[in-house]
Amino acid sequence: MKKLFIALSMLAMGVASTSAQVAYEKSKLADNVYIGVEGGATTPMTFDKVFPLNPAAGIKLGKWFNPMFGANLEALAFFGNNGFYTGSTLGMVKSHTIVRGVNIGLNGNVNLTNVFCEYRPDRTFELIVDAGIGYTKFFGDKNIIRENNVGDDNELTAKTGLQFAFNFGNDKQWQVYAEPAVLWNLTHGPGDAVQFNRHAAQLGLFLGLNYKFMTSNGTHNFKVYDIAAMNNEINSLRDQLAAKPKEVIKEVIKEVPVEAQKELCVEDLIFVTFAQGKYYLTNEAKAALDKVAEGRHVQIVGTASPEGPKALNDRLSQSRADEVAKYLQNKGVVIDSATGKGVQGVTSNRLAVVYQMGVEFAFAPEVHVSETKHPAQVAVGVIEHRIAVAYQAVGNLNRKTVLKTAL
Repeated sequence: MKKLFIALSMLAMGVASTSAQVAYEKSKLADNVYIGVEGGATTPMTFDKVFPLNPAAGIKLGKWFNPMFGANLEALAFFGNNGFYTGSTLGMVKSHTIVRGVNIGLNGNVNLTNVFCEYRPDRTFELIVDAGIGYTKFFGDKNIIRENNVGDDNELTAKTGLQFAFNFGNDKQWQVYAEPAVLWNLTHGPGDAVQFNRHAAQLGLFLGLNYKFMTSNGTHNFKVYDIAAMNNEINSLRDQLAAKPKEVIKEVIKEVPVEAQKELCVEDLIFVTFAQGKYYLTNEAKAALDKVAEGRHVQIVGTASPEGPKALNDRLSQSRADEVAKYLQNKGVVIDSATGKGVQGVTSNRLAVVYQMGVEFAFAPEVHVSETKHPAQVAVGVIEHRIAVAYQAVGNLNRKTVLKTAL
């Protein structure tokens, strides 16, 4: 019992670890349904009399609930008498009908390949357990069966099989399989007591063909997302983002055609970021502002993100500019202007831009800054352009992250 518990625990851990690496698109009730036909032959498991074989044919309708577990409804018709133990006094079916017996079964499926290996919609080979319980009606000959028996016999049955399945087609919509299986007559004994007994079982080999109907995701299989690969991609983008800021800023500045006497340096601009809807200074912001030398002339432009009404964003941007100005003024910095500009373009964020006077700007053609614009306003335009370039470079990642890191 202990060994069985350990084995089941290891199986559960294997399923959990495999499933944790992928996510499946949610499917609808009618998704992942298939229909199939099959044919084969059976013989008594006692092997006392192998021939003649009992031919069999059937149809099935099944559904996969996920790539590992499913179920099917199967109907089998038998065309032979050899070894079918019915539980009657004579013991064997002696029928003169073409169909000697019919079995209706409900089977559960476990796709062992997908349990122990990562699921792939394009997989060709799969190993599938097919087992369940059923009801069989044998068509007997009432002329040779004792009185009180009308000739037919009803039995509770079970099936245990293993399918060796091969998927094919452009979208793997077809599946052909070979299935060795044992069909058990469970109630053949006195009083119809349920028991597994090879003397009342048939060993069979079946060949089948299934067709998987198209699902709501446009394919014939589950649509899977590789979580591990997505996490790796996110981590890779984060690494790129960490390495990009200096390169992006240098590249933008380098591409600016110098029309003024002096090129703009990153050190001449200070960017202060704010939480959404806030204008108070964080310790990080104060540390950045402490770099402005006493007696230096500065101009400040406050901005807001596009969320919220225009009037609120205008007031918020002005409050941010005033808060920066108040902090710098207390440190002996000369404030030439502190202006709130509201929302500046689609890439403007929760910023206050501090321009240290004494440095002339070089403009990027994309900014289209007029000669009458204030230098601090020009700074906002340049920054708008840089942020847009940064977004494009890192693949439209979170704007807040780009601003905090790149600027």
